[in-house]
Amino acid sequence: MQFREEIVAEIKKDFENRRQNRRPYELAWQLNMNFNMGNQYCSISPRGVEQEDKFFFWQEKQVYNHITPVVETRLSRLAKVRPRPHVRPFSSDEKDVQSAKLAEKILNSTFDKLEMDSLMSLATGWSEVCGTVFYKVGWQNEKGQIKGKPFKTGEVTVTVCPPFEIYPDSNVAQSLDDCASLIHARVYSTADVKKIWGVDVKGEDIAVFSIDNTTGIGGLGYNSTVPSVTHQTKKDVALVLERYTCPNATDKQGKLEIVCGEHLLYSGEMPFILGEDGQRKLPFIRQQAQSQTGCFWGASVIERLIPIQRAYNAVKNRKHEFINRLTMGVLEVEDGSVDIENLEDEGLSPGKILVYRQGANRPQLMASGSIPADFAYEERSLLEEFRVVSGVSEFATTSQTATASSGVALQLMLDQDDVRMQMSIENVKMAIKLLAKYLLKLYKQFATSPKLGKFANDEGKVEEFYFKGNQLSSDDVVFDTENDLTNSVASRRNMVSELVKMGILTDDNGKMTKSAKAKVLQMLGFGNWEDSLDLTKLHVKKAQNENFDIDKADLLSVDDHDIHIAEHTRYVISGQAKKREKVLAHIEQHKALKGLVQNEQIQNG
Repeated sequence: MQFREEIVAEIKKDFENRRQNRRPYELAWQLNMNFNMGNQYCSISPRGVEQEDKFFFWQEKQVYNHITPVVETRLSRLAKVRPRPHVRPFSSDEKDVQSAKLAEKILNSTFDKLEMDSLMSLATGWSEVCGTVFYKVGWQNEKGQIKGKPFKTGEVTVTVCPPFEIYPDSNVAQSLDDCASLIHARVYSTADVKKIWGVDVKGEDIAVFSIDNTTGIGGLGYNSTVPSVTHQTKKDVALVLERYTCPNATDKQGKLEIVCGEHLLYSGEMPFILGEDGQRKLPFIRQQAQSQTGCFWGASVIERLIPIQRAYNAVKNRKHEFINRLTMGVLEVEDGSVDIENLEDEGLSPGKILVYRQGANRPQLMASGSIPADFAYEERSLLEEFRVVSGVSEFATTSQTATASSGVALQLMLDQDDVRMQMSIENVKMAIKLLAKYLLKLYKQFATSPKLGKFANDEGKVEEFYFKGNQLSSDDVVFDTENDLTNSVASRRNMVSELVKMGILTDDNGKMTKSAKAKVLQMLGFGNWEDSLDLTKLHVKKAQNENFDIDKADLLSVDDHDIHIAEHTRYVISGQAKKREKVLAHIEQHKALKGLVQNEQIQNG
C-alpha cells in the first residue's frame, strides 16, 4: 500500500512541476483565444490574463477585429486539405501488393467510421489558434462488432487533445520522440471514472477553462460585452493523470501509470506498439500551425497579429474620439457664468436656451480643427501590415474577385497566396500520415479476430470486406503530391479540358477509348456519368480479378477485348505478374478472339 501511495504522490508532484513550467505557454494560448473571440483589451500579468479597464468615462474602447477574418480564411483553406492515404507495398511480391491494397481499404473504412474530416477540422481549429494540437490513438475493446455476431471485437479510437491537456517533460524538446515522458491530464466526471476504470473516486471542485461574457468594450455613454476565456469551477469531477514513460534501460517496454485523486488506477507497460521494429511509443501525434526551432510548442499566426491589432484598435478609437469632439463639441465657459450642473446633465441640446451671467463672457465651443491625415495613413499602413504578417491577401479575406487581366496573372496571385500556407499544409499532412501509420499498427497488434470493414468506392457504392491484423505487412503511408489548395474541382476540370484539347488523351486516330472516357469523367468529379461507363468499369474489374487468379481466367464472348488487353498488359509491365507466361498467353487469346469478331463483322457488313 505504501508503494502505491508513493507512486501517486510522485506523479502528482511531477504534474505540478510540469504545470508551472508550462504556464507561460498556457497564458499565451489564453490570450490568443481571447483576441480571436474579440476580447482584445486584456493582457498577461503575473496573476494571469487580466482585463484592461477604461481610464476615462468618455474613452472609446471598441474592437475592430481583423484577426478573426484571417483565422477564418486560413481555416477555410486548410479545410481543403483532406489527404486520403495510400499504402506502398513492402515489396513487389504479390502477397505484399495485396496486403497494401487491403491496408488502404482499411484506412478508408476507418477514416469514414471515425469521421476523420470532423476530427481534422476540430484539430486544425485548435492548432491555428493555439499553435499546437494532438491526436491520441488507442484501442477500445468494447467497440467494434462482427456482422451478425453478438460479441465485440475491439476498435481503434482517435481523440483530439487541446494543448491544455498535454504536459511534456521538456518544453524545449523538438518533437514527441525527444520526450522521455508525457502526462495527459483530463477532467472526467466521477461516473465516467467508475465506468472506465471501475473505481469510486471522491469528486472535487476543479477550475477549468470556459467561455463567458465580460464587459470590456464600449464608448461614450455605452458598454458592450464580448466573450472571453475565463476559469470556471466544475463540481463533482475528477482529474485523471496518465503518465506515459518511453522505453529506457529500466523499463524495456515503457510504462503507463494512471492516477486519479489518491488512487492508482493502472500501472504497467506502455500498451501500444507504434514504433519501428516492435518498439512501444507515445500514442500521440502532434500537429502544429507553424514550427518553432528549439521549442516543443508550435506558433500561431495570432501571436504575430496581436501587436498590430492593438495598434489598429488604438488608431480607430482615437479617431472616433476626435470625431466625438467635432460633433459634440467642447464648451468653454467662464467660471460662475452658467449653470454647470444643467450643462452636464442636458448638454447643448437642439433648441436649448443657454442662460449665462450678465457681463460675463459668452460660452463658446473650442476650435477642434479637422481630423489629421495621419490617422488615415496609419490605418492604411496597419491594414497592409495585417496582410504582410498573416500571409493572407486582401481578396482572400474580403472574398472579392481579383482584377487580373489574364489567367496567368491570376494564377500567380493564387500561387503567392498559397505559398505562405504551405508549411501549415505540410504539418497537417504529416500528422495525418503518422496517424494512418499508427492506426494500421494498432490493427496489426489487436485485430486478432476477423473484423468487418466497409467504405464507399469511387462509384459511390459501399464495399464490404473482412480482415485480420496478421494480413497487414506494410504501413508505408504516402500521399499524392499535388497541392491540396489548388486541386479544386474547377482547376481539375480546366486541366482535363486542356489535355483533351491538346489530344494527349486520344489515340493516333484522334479517338478516345472507353476506359479513357471513364477516367476523364472520374477526374472531373462526375464518377460514371453514363450507364455504358458502368459496363466499362465492370470489364476493368473483371480483368483485374483475372490478373489475381489467372488460372481461373475464362474468356467470354461478351468481353470487351480492348479493355482486357490493356489491363492485362499493364499488369505484366508493372512487374506484378508472377505467372507472366500464362498472362501473356491469355492476352494472345483475347487478341485472337478479337480478330475473329472483327472478321465476322466485316463479312456481315
